[in-house]
This record gives sequence, C-alpha cells and structure tokens, in this order.
Amino acid sequence: MFKKKSYEQQMTFRKLFKKGDLATKLSFVVMGAANLANKQYLKGLIFLVSEIAFFYWLIRNGVQALSMLATLGTKEQGLVFDEQLGIQILQEGDNSMLLLLFGIAAILLCVFLVVMYVINLKSARHIHELKEADEKIPSTMDDLGSLLNERFYATLMAIPLLGVLLFTVLPLLYMVSIAFTNYDHTHLPPKNLFTWVGLVNFGNVISGKMAGTFFPVLGWTLTWATLATVTCFFFGILLALLINTKGLKFKGVWRTIFVITMAVPQFISLLVMRNLLNGAGPINATLLSLGLIDAAIPFLTDPIWAKITVVVVNMWIGIPATMLVSTGIIQNLPTDQIEAARIDGANKLQIFRNITFPQILFVMMPALIQQFIGNINNFNVIFLLTGGGPSNSDFYGAGSTDLLVTWLYNLTVNTMDYNLASVIGILIFILSAVFSLLAYTRTNSFKEG
Repeated sequence: MFKKKSYEQQMTFRKLFKKGDLATKLSFVVMGAANLANKQYLKGLIFLVSEIAFFYWLIRNGVQALSMLATLGTKEQGLVFDEQLGIQILQEGDNSMLLLLFGIAAILLCVFLVVMYVINLKSARHIHELKEADEKIPSTMDDLGSLLNERFYATLMAIPLLGVLLFTVLPLLYMVSIAFTNYDHTHLPPKNLFTWVGLVNFGNVISGKMAGTFFPVLGWTLTWATLATVTCFFFGILLALLINTKGLKFKGVWRTIFVITMAVPQFISLLVMRNLLNGAGPINATLLSLGLIDAAIPFLTDPIWAKITVVVVNMWIGIPATMLVSTGIIQNLPTDQIEAARIDGANKLQIFRNITFPQILFVMMPALIQQFIGNINNFNVIFLLTGGGPSNSDFYGAGSTDLLVTWLYNLTVNTMDYNLASVIGILIFILSAVFSLLAYTRTNSFKEG
C-alpha cells in the first residue's frame, strides 16, 4: 500500500508556484486542480466542491453574517405605523443572539476554508515532488485504501471531530463572546438588541459593582475546595489505615459498609441529608426530644452552620472513595522498608509520617489536584444541599454558601445576566487552569515521570 514519502526539506509554496506545472499553478486559484489533472478525482472533487460551496455561501449569506457580527443588529423589534392599513403593526427586528451565533459560525467556516486551502496546496506539492522523484502518484483507490489501513485513524476521527466543532468549540466561542457584550436582563433578544462593550463586564466583576460579591464568593470557593479536598484525603487515609490494621476481623465487611454511600446516587443522598438537617427534620427533632438542645440547630439557615454542614456532608460522600484508593496503595507498599524501620526502632507514627504517607501522597498528588479543581466546580453538593443559601442581602444573585459555579447558574437562570455569567465562567477556567499547571508541574509525580 502506498505510503507518503517523507522529505527532509519541502519546498515553499512560492517556489512551488514558480516550478510547478500549469495544474499546480492553477491549484493556487482553483482548489483540487492538481489532483484532478493527476487522476485523483475524489480528492480533487472534495477540494473543488468545498471551494465552490464556500463562495456560494459567502455571497449568499456569509458576507451579511460577517458584517452583522460587528454590530449585532441595528433594527429593534417594535410597533410601527402602517400607512396603508392605518394601524400599528409589529415590526420584526434583528436578533442579536442569532447574529452572534451565525457570525461565529461564519468565522469558523472561513477558518475551515483556509485549512482546506493549505491542505490543497500541500497535496499539490506532494504530487509535484513525486513527479520530480519519478515515483507513482497514488490513485483514488490508493487513497481510499490508505484511509482504511495506515490512515484509518483519520477515518475514525472525522465524525467525532465534526461533533467537537459543532457541540463544543462553537458553543464555547459563543459563551466567551457573550462576556464582551451587554447581554443581560435589560437586553434580551428578540425584543431588545445587545452589542459589544469590550472589557466593561470584566471591570464590573473585578473592580466595579460586582466586586463586592465576586471576591467573597471566590474566597469561600477556595476555602470550600481546600477543606473538601483535605478532609476527604486525610480522613480517607485514616479510615484505610484503621481497616488495614493487623488483627482486625471482617475487613471486607467494613469496606463494604463505607462503600455503600458510593452506590447510592449522590443527588439522592444529598436530598435525603437536606431533609434530615432542616429545622423541623428528624435530627433536630431527636435532639430536642432528648433535651440535648433548647432550639433547633440552623444547619442550613445560618451562614456559618451551613458552611460547616456542606463540608461535613461532603466528607460523608467523599471519604469512601479516598479510602478505597488509599487501601490499594497501602496494600502494595514495599514491606522491606517498613520492616527495616521497625528494626531501627521506629514507632507506628514515625513509619506513617516518613514511609506510608509520603508514598501515598506521591501516588495520589495528581488525583488530589484533580479533586481540588473538581471541588471548585462542585455544583451538586451546594445546589442540592443548601441551594446556595442562606440568602445574603449584600450579594448580587448569590447566597452565603454559593460557589462561583452556582453563582454562575443563578446569574444565568434567575437574573438572566448572561454577560456576567460568561465572565464568571471564563474566570473559573483561568483559575482552574493556572492552579492545575502550577501545582502539577511542582509535584514529585511530575518531576519523576
């Protein structure tokens, strides 16, 4: 089967245009010309049809989509007087939301054509080099055979790549673009237009009217992520050590009991805990009946109690997972190091501090970083347990236990400030990405490969 020959130094496109034959030169204007001239009909038709379809779309819709992207619409929906009918009629206006979406899609199509154009020139160069080397030019059947053999990976990746572009890249670019507009509850299409405002939204969140909400929520988000990660990690290790203690019977039973919490769907567990912990729930009722408290404990309605509650409930959910991982690591620790330490007179605490814990930390550090980032974006625990509450009159659209991600949800669903929500989403991504890179590149796991 034909395989593309690798060349140490490929000629530039400028040199290709000078040295190439007529079909090669024509490929700079008519995509696929070199392929069609050398009987690569399928590849040539794909290039040619792509070019024709692009310019047809560009003339018919593309120019308008790109031009409207600059303004996001100029005509508002409203009532206008119809002189012929003598009444007011509803005039359809521009839809800024659709104009933004179509504009971004238009840019992606332009990028697609540029990529296809470069591939077309590379294909023409490859044909030219094969001719100069007096080698066989692959036919259409050779190309098809290649896609089913040595380049089968490209065939398998074609549809998933298209799906990523349509359902990941396009929505992501759309979301990022909204952060630079005034798309909020006062500019909702199709009735109202929104437009570009540059970095105004970022200024409002970081140093403007939203800063009084952003920084307290950011502080609680980082505090929550740290506490949730550290508590689950240390108590998970402690539980694993207790279960693996020599002489303890029915170790499998104990592990099974703790793992049951993982078998129950998390949202069910959280909703059950929410009912148990409310002011009139079974826990408060039992404590009151036993005379242990004089008034119901505000587990979910007091800011301090609510924050303590979400951390404790998260421990109940997260410790078993850490326990299982730690158990696997502990059971595979080299016994010769531990025995040597015992012979040298080390006690259990010293063995744990100098041998067991460092090796567990070495293996689990990448997972801990991932868990920390996951806790920054832990929507379920906060939303299902406290709903972000209790409410805080000093915050805009956020409660006392809201994380950045749940605040983003409130800004989107409740207040419909999509521009601010988009800014929060971008800041969450920057925070997560920067921390992940800085933390992981400094771990021994990364340095030692």
